[in-house]
Amino acid sequence: MRLWLVMLSSLMLSWAGVAAAEGGKDATARLAEKLATYRTFQADFIQVVVDGGGDKVQETRGSLKAKRPGLFYWKSEQPFAQTIAADGKNVEVYDPDLEQVTVKPMDSQMSSTPALLLSGEVSNLAEAYNVTEKVSDKGYDEYVLEPKNSDSLFVSLRLRFRDGSLSDMRLRDSLGQISILSFQDVKVNEAVADSVFKLEYPDSVDVISSKN
Repeated sequence: MRLWLVMLSSLMLSWAGVAAAEGGKDATARLAEKLATYRTFQADFIQVVVDGGGDKVQETRGSLKAKRPGLFYWKSEQPFAQTIAADGKNVEVYDPDLEQVTVKPMDSQMSSTPALLLSGEVSNLAEAYNVTEKVSDKGYDEYVLEPKNSDSLFVSLRLRFRDGSLSDMRLRDSLGQISILSFQDVKVNEAVADSVFKLEYPDSVDVISSKN
């Protein structure tokens, strides 16, 4: 899940028959238009992590909330309990097992992660990613994003929409590990208070801060 924070915590190869130049431009515009309609996004999730050999190494359940501009909240359950909140300036990570909170500024690397596809600015999508699109006859559309920045911590990100709603995200890192995030009970554009995006934790925890 930490993978989704850093590369995320926040939206592979060209599909056959898609022209790289003109098709990529059109796909980018269509994806940006879809994401721009999401003022808020709330969902429960199941995250499955698969290693390069295809073996499942972790399964996590939890919930997330995102709100433009730049607000993000993620809470995963045991045995990998962790809560993450971004308020547009800083990112807070609470690890209850460690009794520790880490606070870091939302830098330029974090600002181009998958999490920000749901909570940040999408008008500059073409500057950060090469985007291709596949329309399936099975009732879903897929967009594949490949970072243009060679220093990116992930290789590709696949977003799948069913009936116009984001249903899952699949992220591949440089080691071949795949993280699959499947959404359930999705709510789009319902009211979410800004106060949701500030963490609450016991006074006894250690706070390590380098915030703005």
